[in-house]
Amino acid sequence: MRKVDKTEEQWKAELTDDVFSVCRQKGTEHPFSGKYNQNKEQGTYVCSCCGESLFDSAAKFDSGTGWPSFFQPANTDCIEDIVDTTHGMKRVEVVCQSCGAHLGHVFEDGPAPTGLRYCINSVSLDFNKKK
Repeated sequence: MRKVDKTEEQWKAELTDDVFSVCRQKGTEHPFSGKYNQNKEQGTYVCSCCGESLFDSAAKFDSGTGWPSFFQPANTDCIEDIVDTTHGMKRVEVVCQSCGAHLGHVFEDGPAPTGLRYCINSVSLDFNKKK
């Protein structure tokens, strides 16, 4: 896996304000506001910062939470889980293994076969439609 190493100044110059806020400063978008929440097209979701493949549309499901949700990543090497104890909670943050972008969080209330719900910010994703 390739590693992307850029300064925060380089990221700020390359990304939109919304993407920088979420992906580099661990922000979040408002529920039901993201462009991929209701996307039903077939394809691959990639990191909006580095283009790394993260999730396949076949693993996407409607969780009703207001964020795109997936029951598994594209492969086990594309993301990293980090314990997050901010905001008085204990959660598991999901970041892009290639560039360290904050993507969202993973919860243990998803559907079979994994029982996981990767709750991901739309702004942290780009979508490559299957041809």
